[in-house]
Formats: sequence, structure tokens, C-alpha cells
Amino acid sequence: MTQTAPLIDPFARAISYLRVSVTDRCDFRCVYCMAENMTFLPKADLLTLEELDRMCTTFIRMGVEKLRITGGEPLVRKGIITFFHAMKRHLDSGALKELTLTTNGSQLAKYAGELADCGVRRINVSLDTLDPAKFAEITRWGRLPQVLDGIAAAKAAGLRVKINAVALKGFNEDEQFSITDWCAHNGHDLTWIEVMPMGDLGNENRLDQYWSLRDLRARYAERFTVTDLAERSGGPARYVRLEETGQKIGFITPLTHNFCESCNRVRLTCTGELYMCLGQEDMADLRSTLRASAADAPLESAIRAAISHKPKGHDFDYSRSGVSGQMTRHMSHTGG
Repeated sequence: MTQTAPLIDPFARAISYLRVSVTDRCDFRCVYCMAENMTFLPKADLLTLEELDRMCTTFIRMGVEKLRITGGEPLVRKGIITFFHAMKRHLDSGALKELTLTTNGSQLAKYAGELADCGVRRINVSLDTLDPAKFAEITRWGRLPQVLDGIAAAKAAGLRVKINAVALKGFNEDEQFSITDWCAHNGHDLTWIEVMPMGDLGNENRLDQYWSLRDLRARYAERFTVTDLAERSGGPARYVRLEETGQKIGFITPLTHNFCESCNRVRLTCTGELYMCLGQEDMADLRSTLRASAADAPLESAIRAAISHKPKGHDFDYSRSGVSGQMTRHMSHTGG
């Protein structure tokens, strides 16, 4: 595959990380991600698996080295493993350094072995509570034993599992240490994420849910020796080590710490919209360009034009009185 000039945004950041939503559908209805009665996109609006291949291959040719597959729940997309198999050729060539996914874990018991065969080495699993009743409440449709079985299957298949937990005031504050201990016992890394002001806030009050990770970190310091780590994964997380257990804990803090200065990623939706920033509404329609021509040059030009509009950062903010920088689209639309 011939490499073209790398993607550089207006703030001299090289774009090397593409997050791709392959479906807006999910078998859960997590309260901070989806409405309970979602209206999903017509299948004709979605990029086909072949179109996803062509789109991702173009980005890889333009310097993307990390590909994260998201959703909705990516593993509910029919035939998605054939797409992972197709992307393996870029791992084999060395053009792609990492192929990974973020999942709710519900389908891992079925697919973990195949994902490992496709070159996936580590995955992120969203898990906000270890209490079965609270899990059913937060996911609306989910079953905790199914997810725990999936995580065990992923570990058995040799996949490194990182747990992503959204910090929710009044919901999982009392589980901070039990979740941490469970991750330590099972050898999983753990990252806490501040809830973001996205989606229909009429039914879910994000201000009431907001639990600052500064507070969460302070609680760790009461029980552990907490050492800040200089390590960066190319993503938004900042890491600490709990010296007594040796655990690495990540914090993704779009609200208490704006991490945009090192942002190296863009997000492609399942309909071919490219969002240059999770916290901005600006996007580029790549699907129409892709479908208008079998040649890749117009698509490359459209991608470069889109990257030239990547903003310096998002505008998410909470105050005592309200939420600013709010996005009306659901998290499931953009792919997290």
C-alpha cells in the first residue's frame, strides 16, 4: 500500500488514530449513551462492510496507525468479524500498528477467539458496576453475568482487557474500591471517565450525575500511595499507579482537565460522517464522496479538507447552574 502525505491538522497535530463506529445499534440501552426507545438508522444509510474497508484503508494509507472499532455495540453488526479479518492485512503489512475495539462485553464469549485470530491484542470493556441489580438499571437491558463471562472468555483468548467505568454520582461512588479490587484480582487495567453532556438531557440530568474525578482521585489517595505517571497512550487518559497494588489507573477528564492539546484522533460514524472533535458539531460527509467515485483521490481530498477544520478543542463544561458545550447527538451516534 503506497503511503501518502500524513494528515496534519491546523494545530500541527498528526492524526494517527481513527475511531470507527460500525453500527448505531446496541443490545443495551445505557442511560448516559442512549434513549430507552431509540430510533435506529435505516440500514441503507450505513456504510457497508466493503465501504468501511475502503474508508479505513484510505485513512491508513494517509497515516492512521491505530484503528478502534466502536458502536453502538460493534459486535452486534452482522458479519463484523469479516471486517476485522479484512483489517488484519494492514497489521500484517505493518501499516497498521493496532486494531482494537470498545465493547459492552455481551458478545465476547462468542467472538473473543476470532478477534484474537484477527490480530486484536487488547480491548476496552465498558463496565460501570459489579452489582447485578444496578447493572440492569444502568444498562436497562443488560445482564451482568453475560458480560462477566465475556470478559473471562477474552482473557482466556489472550486479550488484554481494560475496564472503562463512567463515574456517576449517587450510582457507583460506593463501588470505587470494589471495582478497583476486582480489576486488580483479575489483572485488568481500569480507567474512570467523567460523564459527558451528550444526548437528550431531558430524561437524564448530567449535572446531577457528574462526579468529578478530582474527588475520585482524592479518595484513592486516602487509601493508597498514588504516583502520577508521565505515560501517555496517545489518548485522553492520564494515569497514576497505586503503589500498594501496582495497578495503573486512568482518568479521562474532559471537564476537570481539558486534554485537547495532544488530540491525535478523529471519529467516523457508521453513516460516513467524520467528526473532528467529540465535543463539537462540525462534521464532514465522507459517504457521499465515497459513493460518488470508485477512485480514492476524491476521498483523500475530502478527508484532508475535513482535517483542515479540526478545532483546537471542545467546549464541554459544567458549572453549579448548568451544562455548557452540550451535544444533542447521543454518544452511540458518534461512537464514544
